[in-house]
Amino acid sequence: MSIEVKNVTKIYGEQRALNEVSFSINSGNIVGFLGPNGAGKSTMMKIITCYLPQSEGSVKVCGFDVVDQPIEVKKRVGYLPEHNPLYPEMYVREYLEFIAGIHKIPNKQKRIDEMIDLVGLTIERKKKIGTLSKGYRQRVGLAQAMIHDPEVLILDEPTTGLDPNQIVEIRNLIKSIGENRTVMLSTHLMQEVEAICDQVMIINRGNIVANDKAENLRAFQNQQMIRVEFDKSVAPNMLKTIAGVTDVERVNDKTWLLGSASDKDVRQAVFAFAVEKELSVLTIQKEEKRMEDIFKKLTS
Repeated sequence: MSIEVKNVTKIYGEQRALNEVSFSINSGNIVGFLGPNGAGKSTMMKIITCYLPQSEGSVKVCGFDVVDQPIEVKKRVGYLPEHNPLYPEMYVREYLEFIAGIHKIPNKQKRIDEMIDLVGLTIERKKKIGTLSKGYRQRVGLAQAMIHDPEVLILDEPTTGLDPNQIVEIRNLIKSIGENRTVMLSTHLMQEVEAICDQVMIINRGNIVANDKAENLRAFQNQQMIRVEFDKSVAPNMLKTIAGVTDVERVNDKTWLLGSASDKDVRQAVFAFAVEKELSVLTIQKEEKRMEDIFKKLTS
């Protein structure tokens, strides 16, 4: 077990940021940690990485307690905070030498070369960090988080502020890194979770509201969606009269997402409704349940 969290509560003054949170993460998994702003994601990550003490409960990383054995935990954890704490006046290689020295890494020049190659910093290695694009600064942050070869990697919003090309690059990098170590990452990008994560945890108001594989979460939400486009605009209250329809979501004036129980196929009822209302159905198709829909339902 890489990470084991039991009944963790964190209180700031009168605010309860985490409320008896419990979960475990097995070795070798990439876990997406999702939640609205202020839900407790960063607080939980800071507790796991020994940056904050919990108010109650226990946390173990690779079998070591974060309160009683913080040095042993830090040896085994790499951490990239949401606000990447770099020294802009230092050169890339100079900065990595500094971090390698903190970790007392033997043969550090060889390890620095390996990290520069792994995260794709070769062409930027002689530049000052302050002159790099945000995408390359994130790569430097990943390099410092991994330079001591940690068993667990904690990434807080690793793709925030990146352009689409940079997001894909960092996403692919995280996926390759996760092949031989445990990765826990927080993000607001649902596509990112579906693309690279083995396990999904959703936290809301300090409580874990879901913890499972992405495909299992979709199956758990006992509902199917139908996307239908009519030739004319339709009022939502009319669509709610269709037999079997439980939810109505507007895409535009003529296109709607209709929810129904997973064992109900409402397409025939939709066609009957269209005939009755003298509408033409231009398109109708089943929609796969999106992680975004599940997230909205569990955190609204």
